[in-house]
This record gives sequence, structure tokens and C-alpha cells, in this order.
Amino acid sequence: MSPHEGQEQVSPTFIPRHVAIIMDGNGRWAKQRGLPRTDGHLRGQDALRATLRAAAEFGVEYLTVYAFSTENWGRPKEEVDALMELLVSAIHSETPDLMKEGVRIRAIGDLERLPEKARRSLMDCIEETKHNKQITLILALSYSSRDELTRAVRGIVSDVQRGVLRPEDIDEDVLSRHLDTASFPDPDLLIRTGGEERISNYLLWQVAYAELFFSSVYWPDFGKEALREALDAYASRERRFGKTSEQIQLED
Repeated sequence: MSPHEGQEQVSPTFIPRHVAIIMDGNGRWAKQRGLPRTDGHLRGQDALRATLRAAAEFGVEYLTVYAFSTENWGRPKEEVDALMELLVSAIHSETPDLMKEGVRIRAIGDLERLPEKARRSLMDCIEETKHNKQITLILALSYSSRDELTRAVRGIVSDVQRGVLRPEDIDEDVLSRHLDTASFPDPDLLIRTGGEERISNYLLWQVAYAELFFSSVYWPDFGKEALREALDAYASRERRFGKTSEQIQLED
């Protein structure tokens, strides 16, 4: 897939359709500078804006970001409250630009746990941007993969109990259709910033065959050039999906 006409190209033949990011390092970025953690989250918002624009420019169709995990509810109340307020203010301030730039907003996770004000702002933004087509930004909020899989299994059990699904018909496709990400393609590339090298309960089912890229850059410093580095690394890899190199070459 090639980027849109007039956009800067980065390995155009191998641009991933869907990029997922674990935005890590806000707190450590702030601590290094003697700043409160909330300042790191504020700068992280700037990094997301820059990365989203770069992703659209390079031709990425879907960008999923780990904005707030289920486990994050266990952080100090003051930080959680600040993050929820930041979410609301960011949605209000960013929606006009999202509309101008053709960004469609979607969300995954246990959204019922969000405060009413944050959930209402999010739903309004999703509704307002639903016809945009340049790039889809998927916010993983109150999300963890194990929670998502647990909810998916409950849904499948419910379908079986109601007689709309036979146990023998349950397969990978059925499970995928019960996930929060049912309407999106699986990620091709997973990026984690901040120097840590783990997946942290993020899209465990969906990244089964994704390429992984770990960046030492703290999230507030991430942007176009750091994304370019990840995309170049992705383009240099051979995706075999369990096959041999010879089989892939024959298919090409």
C-alpha cells in the first residue's frame, strides 16, 4: 500500500496498515526534569498529535494507542483524576483539528468504567468524526487484553446459552468477532516506547503475528522521526506467518 499522493514516502511498499503503540515513559520523562508526572502526560498529548499526523502522512490507515489500562485504575487517585480530566480537555480541544485532518476516532476497552463526563465527551467525538476517512485513531481506554478476552468469552457463552451459536462452531473467527477490535484489522506493527520490552497485557490476541519494535525514546519525545525509524525497521523484516522464506518468495 502506498501513501496518499503528495505525502512523504517511507518504504512505501511495506507501510503497515495498522500500527499499535504502547505509549510508555511519560512519568520517567517528567521525573528526569524534576516535573510532576502530569506534565509528562501533557507532553505525551503533544507526542500523540505529532505521531498521528506523521502516521497519516506515511500512509498508515489505523493507529491504536494504549492510553489507559485496566491496571491504571490502581494508580494514585490524584493521577487518575488528572488523566481523566486531561482526556476530556484533549477531546474538546482536538476535535476541530481531527475533523479538519480527516481523523476518525474509535475506542476499545471497558468504557463503562470511565467517569460519565469523560465517557460522554468520548462518545460525542466518536459520533462527530465517524465519517472521516484519512486515518482511524483507536484509543485503548480502561483496556487490558485479558479483560477483553474474558468479556469475549462471556459473550460467546451467552450466545451458546441463547441457542444462536453451537459449541462446535466456535473457532478463531468467532472469538475475534467478540473482541473489541472486531471491526479493525489486526496490527501489523507494535511499537513500545520508553525502553521497556514487554507487551503489558495489550492486544495479546491481535498481535500474534505483528512485528515488535522497542524504542528507548520516552513517549513525550516520540514523533515523526522516531516513527520513521520504526517503519523502516518494519520494512526490513520478512513476515512469514509460520511459513518458510522459500514459500513466501514463491507467493511473491
